[in-house]
Amino acid sequence: MDIVKRQISVSYSCLTSRASMYLGQHHLSLDSDRHLVVPEPFRDLVEDGAYVTRGFELDLLIMSDKVFQEIYKRVVALNIADPLARLLLRLILGNASRLDISTSGHILIPGDLMLFAGLEKEIILVGQGDYIELWSPAHWEKQSTILLDTEGNAERFSQLDLAL
Repeated sequence: MDIVKRQISVSYSCLTSRASMYLGQHHLSLDSDRHLVVPEPFRDLVEDGAYVTRGFELDLLIMSDKVFQEIYKRVVALNIADPLARLLLRLILGNASRLDISTSGHILIPGDLMLFAGLEKEIILVGQGDYIELWSPAHWEKQSTILLDTEGNAERFSQLDLAL
C-alpha cells in the first residue's frame, strides 16, 4: 500500500509542476458552430494544443498536451490482456480528440463528445487543477446535489489519503 501511495504522489507531482492551476466554475455558451471561447485564465491549458475525451461521469475532460501524454503513458503501460485495462483504453484513448485554439480563444468540441455529455448551448466549465471538465447544466446540477450531501461526503472521502 505504501508503494502505491508513493507512486501516486510521484506521478501527481509530475502533473502539478505548473505555475497555475485551473480552479472554479464558469458558465459559458457555445456558438452555433460548437465553438467554445476558453476563458482567459484557462487559455494556457490549450495554447499549445490540448486533448478532449470522455470523462468518467457524463462530462468531458480537457487536458493539456503534457497532462494527456502522462495519462497516455500510464494507460498504455497497463496489461492489455486485462479486460478492465482495455475498457479504460477505449474510454480515454478511443474517445480522445486533439483540440486547437484559434487566435481569438475558440476551440471546437467534437459533435460525438458533445452528444455523449449532453452539451448544447450552455456549458459549465469546472477547473480540476491540472485539467478542466465540461458539463451540461443538468448533469452538473446532479453532481452538485451529490457534493452538497455533507454526511455522504464524509463517508465517501474518509478512505482517501488527503494527509499533508
